[in-house]
Amino acid sequence: MRAHEAGWAHAEGAFKGPGWLREPADPNRLVPHLWSTTAHRGEDGALSVGGMALADLVADHNTPAYVLDEADFRARARAFRDAFAGYEVFYAGKAFLCTEVARWVAEEGLSLDVCSEGELTVALRAGFDPARIGYHGNNKTTMELRHAVAVGVGRIILDSFSEIDRLVEVTADTGLTARVMVRVTAGVEAHTHEYIATAHEDQKFGFSITSGDALEAVRRVLAADGLELLGLHSHIGSQIFDTSGFEVAARRVLALQARVSDELGVTLPEMDLGGGFGIAYTTQDDPSDPAQLATEMSKIVEHECRALDIPEPQLSIEPGRAIVGPAMCTVYTVGTVKDVELDGGQRRTYVSVDGGMSDNIRTALYDADYSCTLASRASDAPPTLARVVGKHCEAGDIVVKDEFVPGDVAPGDLLAVPGTGAYCRSMASNYNHALRPPVVAVRDGVARVVVRRETYDDLLATDVGVSDE
Repeated sequence: MRAHEAGWAHAEGAFKGPGWLREPADPNRLVPHLWSTTAHRGEDGALSVGGMALADLVADHNTPAYVLDEADFRARARAFRDAFAGYEVFYAGKAFLCTEVARWVAEEGLSLDVCSEGELTVALRAGFDPARIGYHGNNKTTMELRHAVAVGVGRIILDSFSEIDRLVEVTADTGLTARVMVRVTAGVEAHTHEYIATAHEDQKFGFSITSGDALEAVRRVLAADGLELLGLHSHIGSQIFDTSGFEVAARRVLALQARVSDELGVTLPEMDLGGGFGIAYTTQDDPSDPAQLATEMSKIVEHECRALDIPEPQLSIEPGRAIVGPAMCTVYTVGTVKDVELDGGQRRTYVSVDGGMSDNIRTALYDADYSCTLASRASDAPPTLARVVGKHCEAGDIVVKDEFVPGDVAPGDLLAVPGTGAYCRSMASNYNHALRPPVVAVRDGVARVVVRRETYDDLLATDVGVSDE
């Protein structure tokens, strides 16, 4: 498809939809791997999650709303914990974090990644053991490092020479020791969107193995007082479906580990393989299960360590969105249905909902694909190809680029979008002064708000107003 100066939505042929999308025989049918495990249609055809009909939830909490399936979240956390037995498994706080979710992560035996003072504050509020927290970020301030050291964060992932210097100053001032890992870039092109690929050379994260910066960073950390080096950290990206990239990255990182042992006389006890495992947003996605990933990644490390004649380090992984992503859906109310005539006599159905890019920026930011379904009822109408759009004053305010929905979709209907647990609420904004939606956890037919809906008082709280002078 040729690029268009006004964006991909205006390009010739855009109305045809993606080649992988096929018209379903029944637009009411749920595709199981796109939804949390408790999602199903009741006898009346309405969608339920966690034993709670979404229509009933909406009656109490309005729309838009994020619906978090607690049982599904916990089951996915346990699946990674059990499959990667012997590893330390880190939940990605940046995907979605609130006090209640931090407690679930702790209860299911996982550790926690944070990458800001705010995320650390939420974790500590939840009573999360700081020794099980890893602190990421490419530009941690002295204040942030000081707080992390003071509370006893279990590992700080170092990302630059400046950060090494700052952390040395902090430990010298406080007399405390910081446990650290050195984040390295292995020069691997992960098969994912360029904005979420993080191990190639031309990006902001980590120390390059190829340039020699990674070895120099290790050298400086080992020579510094107040720093305890645990090992090397590698992360090749996000929304990754196979282990081929991990094989190349592990080979290069372990080769560096062997070099550290040979040249510096130090055996590093740990290594973090990263993760960023993919989830299914549409029928074109086919993620691997945790057991398969664990088997393949363990074999990779075992093979490389044997070839290099070095001991296997204690391993960590970071599943990323794979735990919370499928555990949440977003429910909207349809406000407008509009058929638009396009060039060549084609038509497109635009279904406008009461949310949009303020609660899910990923379609606009990453050109991400999503699915959706009519949630408030079943329909006998034949399917029609539609584009689900938001209410914001942007042509690019698109929630679902292309999906087949019942042809009788109408104002007042509920639409649910699966796979919105990761990054949607975390990246939510007040664009157009929209109020960010609540997160409602559901389990065994009970719904409870874990993050409340914002109010206009919240919106105005930081607006200092007009001076009386």
